[in-house]
Amino acid sequence: MSRPAAEHAPGLAPADGTAARARGLTKAYGSGETAVIALDSVDVDIARGRFTAVMGPSGSGKSTLMHCLAGLDTVSAGQVWLGDTEITGLKDRELTRLRRDRIGFMFQSFNLIPTLNARENITLPMDIAGQKPDEAWLDQVIDTLGLRDRLKHRPAQLSGGQQQRVACARALASRPELIFADEPTGNLDSRSGLEVLGFLREAVDRLGQTVVMVTHDPGAAAHSDLVLFLADGRIVDEMHRPTADSVLERMKRFDVVRGTTSSDGGAGHGRPSPAPPDGARRNAVAPDEGVPGAETPGARDAGTLPNARPDGGTPGGATGVAHPGDGAPRAGGPGGAQGSGEG
Repeated sequence: MSRPAAEHAPGLAPADGTAARARGLTKAYGSGETAVIALDSVDVDIARGRFTAVMGPSGSGKSTLMHCLAGLDTVSAGQVWLGDTEITGLKDRELTRLRRDRIGFMFQSFNLIPTLNARENITLPMDIAGQKPDEAWLDQVIDTLGLRDRLKHRPAQLSGGQQQRVACARALASRPELIFADEPTGNLDSRSGLEVLGFLREAVDRLGQTVVMVTHDPGAAAHSDLVLFLADGRIVDEMHRPTADSVLERMKRFDVVRGTTSSDGGAGHGRPSPAPPDGARRNAVAPDEGVPGAETPGARDAGTLPNARPDGGTPGGATGVAHPGDGAPRAGGPGGAQGSGEG
């Protein structure tokens, strides 16, 4: 079970506040002998006003955990709460309204509408819901993300980093209780990725938001207050005030287990293999296909070790670069904004 980070910026939400929590959260795909257990009786608390990162090897259940906490996927057993609201008992219409009004989403694909300018993309979820934005808050978000001079530009006229900043502003614009970010830097060059991570950090420190980020990158995780490590559908470890080096070292332990168990004679990497944490059994990769707004997990989690390199253990490590070329313009992503199609 997670615990609030030891330190936090003054004046924000108290450390004992809980934005979301789960008890006995289980997610299984299939049934009988062919069932795949993606999440295995997970208990977790997400601290309000904090930045929590979720990491683990491919198939560990990290994206499935985010989808279940966000109400994007149903659970097989257990309970999930957003604040004081149990979402596992909600009907589809109620759940849709809750996601639209109380949760912000950022994904690896920007999902901006190519025919709308930046401001229109930012306010789209509220426009669909028939709500007027809080102009003072919207101005604060726009200025924090440095988008003031880009509001009239369409996605094709923006760089990849600028597009992701628009997606970040869209997630923040309605002042949600919780922001879920699934590999938000995966399609960005290293410089743009660092900018977006810095803005997420500012959203927590300056705007009092709560962020949960799934990532494979130790440099990205180093921006968080707390890292939760998943293996075989269970939370097996956590790390407060992480650095890129400390996260990478922890992730290497997963690699030793995987390399040893998959090699003949159990000799993987030439070192003895430690037992899987907490005795967790190994499960096949859970299929996330069909989850609204999620990209293909194979493209997201390819490989066991992150592709990032630690930079001296500071929160400035490389950010899992998928596309080199700083500032290169990119066309807008697939139509439909995250969270904007709700209701």
